[in-house]
Amino acid sequence: MRSLLTTQDQNFYRELILKEAYTRLAWKMKYSKEYPTTFASRRSRSIGLFNPPSVSKVTLPPVVQTLEKQPVRRSLSEAPLMRPVSPRTTAALYQGLSNEGKGRSLYLKKRAQKGPEEKFDYPILSSWDYGWRLGDYEIDGRTPVYGRSGID
Repeated sequence: MRSLLTTQDQNFYRELILKEAYTRLAWKMKYSKEYPTTFASRRSRSIGLFNPPSVSKVTLPPVVQTLEKQPVRRSLSEAPLMRPVSPRTTAALYQGLSNEGKGRSLYLKKRAQKGPEEKFDYPILSSWDYGWRLGDYEIDGRTPVYGRSGID
């Protein structure tokens, strides 16, 4: 029970809940038109609490038009989480079998070789903040002119 009360674990659970909520929200934004939500309760009808007056049903002619899928339009506020995979890496996914070390196995190995900085535009988790874009800073490796140094 003690491990649940540490600050590190509490922050982990908080991030996990926020990440799950963000994923649910992203799914809802993406598929809201395909899966609309309805708030009609099944239980209230079965109990008999909701008894609307009967209305005569009107039959409508069938719709012949088919709906075309709209292309996904992204604004700057809806930036993708991950950068797209290179076509060369994607091509490795469809060549060979995983048992032979090709196909999905090779694809996952290639993806694992890249660090998070190369796959993502910004850190998603707080643990990525430490060392994020550390390679962008130039380290000055020169020794001072009048400082101590080894004998050559």
